[in-house]
Amino acid sequence: MTFTMVKQKEVEGLIYNLSTQFPNLDFTEFEKKITMYANQQEERTTEQLHRFMILTAIERITALEPDWTYVAASLYIKDLYHGISLSRGKSEDDLPGSFYQVIKDLTAAQLYSPALLDSYSKDEVDHLGSLLDSTRDHLFTYIGIVTLAERYLTKSHNGKVLELPQERFMIISMTLCMNEEKEKRISLIEEAYWALSNLYMTVATPTFANAGKSHGQLSSCFIDTVEDDLRSIYDSNTDVSTLSKNGGGLGIYLGKVRSRGSDIKGFKGVSSGVIPWMKQLNNTAVSVDQLGQRQGAIAVYLDVWHKDIFPFLDTRLNNGDERQRTHDLFTGVSIPDLFMEQVEERKDWYLFDPHEVKTIMGYSLEDFYDETKGAGTFRQKYWECVAHPILSREVVPAIDIFKRIMISQLETGTPYMFYRDSVNRLNANSHKGMIYCSNLCTEIAQNMSATVMEEEVIRDGKIVTYKSPGDYVVCNLASISLAKTIMDDELKRVVAIGVRLLDNVIDLNNLPVLQAQITNQRYRGIGLGTFGWHHLLALKGLKWESSQAVDFCDSLYEEIAYYTIKASHELAKEKGSYPYFDGSDWSTGEYFTKRGYSGERWEQLKDDISEEGLRNGYLMAVAPNSSTSIIAGSSASIDPIFRLQYSEEKKDYKIPVTAPDLSPETTWYYKTAYHVDQHWSVEQNKKRQRHIDQGISFNLYVRNDIKAKELLELHFDAWKSGLKTTYYVRSTSVSNFEECESCHS
Repeated sequence: MTFTMVKQKEVEGLIYNLSTQFPNLDFTEFEKKITMYANQQEERTTEQLHRFMILTAIERITALEPDWTYVAASLYIKDLYHGISLSRGKSEDDLPGSFYQVIKDLTAAQLYSPALLDSYSKDEVDHLGSLLDSTRDHLFTYIGIVTLAERYLTKSHNGKVLELPQERFMIISMTLCMNEEKEKRISLIEEAYWALSNLYMTVATPTFANAGKSHGQLSSCFIDTVEDDLRSIYDSNTDVSTLSKNGGGLGIYLGKVRSRGSDIKGFKGVSSGVIPWMKQLNNTAVSVDQLGQRQGAIAVYLDVWHKDIFPFLDTRLNNGDERQRTHDLFTGVSIPDLFMEQVEERKDWYLFDPHEVKTIMGYSLEDFYDETKGAGTFRQKYWECVAHPILSREVVPAIDIFKRIMISQLETGTPYMFYRDSVNRLNANSHKGMIYCSNLCTEIAQNMSATVMEEEVIRDGKIVTYKSPGDYVVCNLASISLAKTIMDDELKRVVAIGVRLLDNVIDLNNLPVLQAQITNQRYRGIGLGTFGWHHLLALKGLKWESSQAVDFCDSLYEEIAYYTIKASHELAKEKGSYPYFDGSDWSTGEYFTKRGYSGERWEQLKDDISEEGLRNGYLMAVAPNSSTSIIAGSSASIDPIFRLQYSEEKKDYKIPVTAPDLSPETTWYYKTAYHVDQHWSVEQNKKRQRHIDQGISFNLYVRNDIKAKELLELHFDAWKSGLKTTYYVRSTSVSNFEECESCHS
């Protein structure tokens, strides 16, 4: 744009267009400020004017006038188009221009994958380009479009945005439908583009950012099981670094690794335990970043009966021996029912070395769980270990361990809680394995096992390694925007699109860790989730702390479960079942029996699946989706909102953000997170968990001055309610605790 002086007419024209676009807002003060700025003595360029208009619009975003966020977004999008028009040598009015040429140019620049042009003809691309609808850009809030531009749109090597928002949605749709049958591929892409561009759903960050590009993979995170030998530990760390550099988060189960003081090859007391290996993982997380965007993200899990549990719980604390600290790792504890019972009854708990248990008892304690509530194989084996005369153990009051858990949670937010018996009792694929822990965000629960090296030989002058691949879990995620989808009555349609796209991710992903690729194909596990729960409650006029919200949660997630399972069944009829279907709870019908599903439609679906199969062994998981929910202009996951209004810190300014669809009508229903009685949240999640076959990223929001007894009661409520996991315990300092905004409004 030419650096010419801004004229009064240009200012008036810009403001007139905005006031026409947003008739519900009063632009009087806005116009005064812009006119004053434009008429100051020093020369103003059009670029400077637009920047000032954006900042002025941002200033006006308040709880009383939240729609100024759309004004700021509209101005930002105009600047975005202007920058892209310059890079394409076109005027803004000519955008988007030839979509085929855009793909061709970005492929030549090695930013897009050549697979796009190899898979689609020019006529197909031209047709899809004609469907790009720039009016859908106006669905973005300001924080939404800024997040999209900064983190997801394709950029040049020097950081310039080269891709329009609607082009990103179409590229994702084209990529994920690439291998569909050609006769229906275009119509499926149109469906996917409709859902994504209208913000009915979002794909997970790696898919959102990397689909169609020349680098990166599409899955969110991975879970590995580390065997108790040196080679397995180092091989696992290599796999962690390989996946981390490609943008994947990791969950690592260390429960099989021998404890400190255990023997090695008969030499007593020489093992250093799990902490040094955690230090190694911590160094990997820091040194191997995710494509330069952020450092690696790793969560490590340990069983609560492991002899190293106390130092493990202290690894993230800010005081103590720094040599025993791993501040860059997240921690999770794998907890059996028996431990919770011992805590509740204030009884003792016994700690063991897994290596010694395996050597003396001939089995691994972590390989068992209680098949029914209050009885089962784990507690039988556990008490066998306690009673054994030779097996060494440490005895501590069970409540002391729980105190240490809660101290760490209030200081660091972790450890996450993984209720292993609840998880495994409801594992639809228990015929093929066991689940030892969850992932980085506690929503994934799929079969796990360690990869074992069988032999390494020299053949024809080359070293050949043979491994027996374990179940290396892959998280393929997407989420439905509840508020928009439910209010527009599009749930069935959106779920079907989401399941198909996620199933396609499995076949498109070229994972650098081969055992993950094998596991992905064996189970075809996906995780369709939701966000915008609080947003939906506010639009429906339902208070968070009410039996009506709990009942609505139950009925809504039953609908989501039904449509998700049915969509996977329809895909199985079209493409075949996952290889491990036979013998699963899906095939026997036990999945439906365990959850108490009854009625004609459920019985029919159960019979249909038994006869015709299911495409995906794991189906639903509710992730945190904080970034993608911001883009979609809704509330995160199943969480209550933090504040009615807050500021997002940027490099040189702040972005005011308000609760979605904030109005005098919805304000009353936006009770904020730290004012919500958490037992109501647990009650909602109890209903939700029944319908979600995997896990849920479920945060507990508490004050820093919460009494230990109260926090303990929350944990007991979660466990007794059948929750599979809890995520962070998010606490706030007393000095920053404010009165409830929605109540005062």
